[in-house]
Amino acid sequence: MKIPLELPPGLNGDDTTHAAGGRWADGSNVRFRLGRPETIGGWERLMSDPLTGVCRAIFPWTDNDGVLDIAFGTHSNLHVWRGGELFDVTPASGFAAGAIDGSGSAGYGTGGYGVGGYGLPSTTDYFPLTWSFGAWGQQLLASPRNQTIFAWTNVTAQAAQALANAPAQVTHMLVAPLSGGYQVFALGCNEEVSGDFNPLCIRHSSIRNNTQWSTSASGSTAREYVLTGGGRIVAGRMCGPWLLVWTGDALFLGTFVGALNQPWRFERVGRNCGLIGPNAAVIVGQTAFWASPDRQFYRYAPGGQPEPIPCPIRRDFAEELAASQGDKIVASSNAEFSEIRFDYPDRRDGYENSRYVALAVSGPDAGAWHRGAMARTAFMDAGPSAYPIGATYDGAVFLHEKGRSADGGAFSWFIETADSYLDAGTTLLVRGLWPDFKDQIGPVNVGASARLYPQGPVTASQAVAMAASDAKADLLLSGRLFALRFSGDSAPTGCRIGQPTFDVARAGER
Repeated sequence: MKIPLELPPGLNGDDTTHAAGGRWADGSNVRFRLGRPETIGGWERLMSDPLTGVCRAIFPWTDNDGVLDIAFGTHSNLHVWRGGELFDVTPASGFAAGAIDGSGSAGYGTGGYGVGGYGLPSTTDYFPLTWSFGAWGQQLLASPRNQTIFAWTNVTAQAAQALANAPAQVTHMLVAPLSGGYQVFALGCNEEVSGDFNPLCIRHSSIRNNTQWSTSASGSTAREYVLTGGGRIVAGRMCGPWLLVWTGDALFLGTFVGALNQPWRFERVGRNCGLIGPNAAVIVGQTAFWASPDRQFYRYAPGGQPEPIPCPIRRDFAEELAASQGDKIVASSNAEFSEIRFDYPDRRDGYENSRYVALAVSGPDAGAWHRGAMARTAFMDAGPSAYPIGATYDGAVFLHEKGRSADGGAFSWFIETADSYLDAGTTLLVRGLWPDFKDQIGPVNVGASARLYPQGPVTASQAVAMAASDAKADLLLSGRLFALRFSGDSAPTGCRIGQPTFDVARAGER
């Protein structure tokens, strides 16, 4: 008797193995495309020189000659890659290296003793140093968290310099493109008149003039706003013509209204849906996706309301996120596969980003989640670069979805099903499995396990290493509930899994 394996796309690992029957239960470095699982692409090194410091942000842009530049912000340096060569453009003055790790920032019970009131954020930094980037025409603007904004004028022999008249302390910087030009926004910054830092203060430069920050200067369109509701601004993103600003608790929508006294209007569109860290939000089209301090995933499109995203593999992310390291979470997109991805630090591996969860947000696989073990401290989608870019803790930079190996070495992948009845009323003898693989590179290990009852003992077969020419995997085990596991660990490696078919015989009723 032949029984094909037909499962819907996406992992469902948070339920019991029996309740998740008929689903894929777990996996690593395997995504879903057109309803079927396939291994992710490999990665190749962008350059031989490592970055100095731990990279927290990557920003690619092109200059007026069409030359690709890539900025890397680390805890200690600002680098720019151009034409195959890495340049150090770290500001010579006005910049201070920051921390690699977070050490608590939620007020009482975190950080130093007596720092921060009960239930309030502490007033002292306990964050890893992150960067926010933007392009002003062909020039780079870069802001290390809680320092000023720096400008780099595309001369590789020169360091970035402080942007004239910009606030001295900025939580997050972004450039807002307008129909009439650009504006630079400082989100969470010094107030203009008092000079005091206000974590809810927003200031922007004049249109087309990034050094004009005075609201009283003749002809100036620079303005200042203060958000309501308490807390602190964490970050912002442009979402089409709108500006989204997250605090630790809420989401605000900025709309350009063009009034002389108030060019932008900010209104709160959601509460209890704040942002866990400055890099934990990404925009796809005109929809924002992010992770919140309560370790939920959210989405929002202007005109609607922020809403949680159901995630059937959320438990590991929520329970194993390393304490006080939420600021390291990196949200990114992968346009080629219509995905978003969250790299995060799992405490089982230490305090640095070591794993990711990813979601297909559109197309036939929309709603399907997958995950993987991969250590990336920063990640950025392709465009204008040809491939997505990722950086490691030790400063290596890789082009992703390129090749089928880990820079020439092996990388591990697997995917396994939950325990499922092949025939609910009968004990079966599984004699083997006919594979259905496409684009197989390297051996694929096929293994199976069986139970008589949902919480009964497990009988496992020995994994069979299948070459592309092998017709069948001999398994030989009996039970009522069965699970399959496919895996690989070679260089190169990969395959797409279609509809494998069990070769079974009835073994009696129990």
